[in-house]
Amino acid sequence: MKVIILCGGLGTRLAEETKTKPKPMVKIGNIPILTHLIKYYNSYGYKEFILATGYKSKIIKDYYKKKKINNSNIKVIYTGKNTLTGGRILRLKKYIDDEIFLVTYGDGLSNVNLKELVNFHIKKKGIVTLTAVRPTIRFGEIKFSKSSKIFSYKEKPQATKNWINGGFFVMTNKIFDFIKNDFTVLEKGPLEKIAKKGKLFAYKHNNFWQCMDTMRDKILLNKLWNKRLAKWKRW
Repeated sequence: MKVIILCGGLGTRLAEETKTKPKPMVKIGNIPILTHLIKYYNSYGYKEFILATGYKSKIIKDYYKKKKINNSNIKVIYTGKNTLTGGRILRLKKYIDDEIFLVTYGDGLSNVNLKELVNFHIKKKGIVTLTAVRPTIRFGEIKFSKSSKIFSYKEKPQATKNWINGGFFVMTNKIFDFIKNDFTVLEKGPLEKIAKKGKLFAYKHNNFWQCMDTMRDKILLNKLWNKRLAKWKRW
């Protein structure tokens, strides 16, 4: 089963770091956050990775050409500098030969149980399962029934006390039917349409999840790592 990691954004809110490197190459401890992600998926047995790059793609390509991680097969595919999240996934369609694949953002860490996440997705028989989290920072709001079927998805409302999209997706190849072109935002049109069809599900994760949007987030993750409190570490 392949793992797509979205690595193409500009990371403008982390400009202190991203002037010289792509956001997924910002280091937590002494290694890029992207390597933390790869190693986390490795810990569950995943070895096939596709890094969907854009901004400063060559830095990522050169790094992982030299760096070998647990016998992983890491493909670095340039998906366009200005391509949006849905468009990056669509550009990788020819590399996906399994019915089910995994997708995550290249700027967030979690200790979500990936085995349980995939089993949940298979059981629900949906098109997309996302990991729902409850962080202190507020993002896109999702609401779901007792059976975990999502009936409402709104990207970044002004305020919410509910669950939000934490990434760590499981998708079937039917997702490609909902993505039009490079300018499709995964979190808007596709997920909203799939939710209306009753095929978008939420795997609720109550434990550690932290994105890296700002320097404050980066400092927090480094503190957790340096104090050996990094709950995502399994290697």
